[in-house]
Amino acid sequence: MALRFGFLIVIVLLFVQSCQKTRPNQDTPLTGQQEIVPNQDDASSIVSDKGRAIWQKPAVVIQKLGNISNKTVCDLGAGGGYFTFKLALKSEKVIAVDIDSTALQYIDSLKTSLPSPFRDRIETRLATPDDPKLKQGEVDIILIINTIAYIDNLKTYLLKLKQSLKPDGQVMIVDYKMKRMAIQAPEVKFRIYENILEDLLYECAYSEVLVDDTSLDYQYIITAKL
Repeated sequence: MALRFGFLIVIVLLFVQSCQKTRPNQDTPLTGQQEIVPNQDDASSIVSDKGRAIWQKPAVVIQKLGNISNKTVCDLGAGGGYFTFKLALKSEKVIAVDIDSTALQYIDSLKTSLPSPFRDRIETRLATPDDPKLKQGEVDIILIINTIAYIDNLKTYLLKLKQSLKPDGQVMIVDYKMKRMAIQAPEVKFRIYENILEDLLYECAYSEVLVDDTSLDYQYIITAKL
């Protein structure tokens, strides 16, 4: 079974290398170096870009979510599924949400090559710029990576996200710090100060808002609960 899984992952990753779309805010390879690590026990080995893995540290980000084995996670702004497939190895279900139908079709095409139950854990959902299309109380965790600065009417959007969280749910936001970068980061106008997000979350009546600006070199991590 392990050999078969590894073979299927290699096929998926080869497909990623040949077909991956460029998404400037989410899944653009920043170094051009691709990595194939067909290991079913490694959450960072499904869709992997070696350069991005070094600076974004996806294993660190996912670890900060805690035990998600029985959780439904929304990957908001999923892009080509860089985090979606990693989350699928750890969680009960992943809802990959994006406003780009092509990106979601790309995820759907990749997941067909994965063995069950990993394939069955991934659902794609087309959103609109002002509505994530999540149902009330549907998810335990909303993960927003490299996306928050592109959302208009952010306070209204954060309030809407609250409705989709279960009573003990949480939001995690990962985005770029406001400093010079040694990586190809978005322009400053496509970033947002962490203290602004912190204030917005409190204004929207989230609780236990925590800002972590040390775990990642180029990004901060903000968590908040209902």
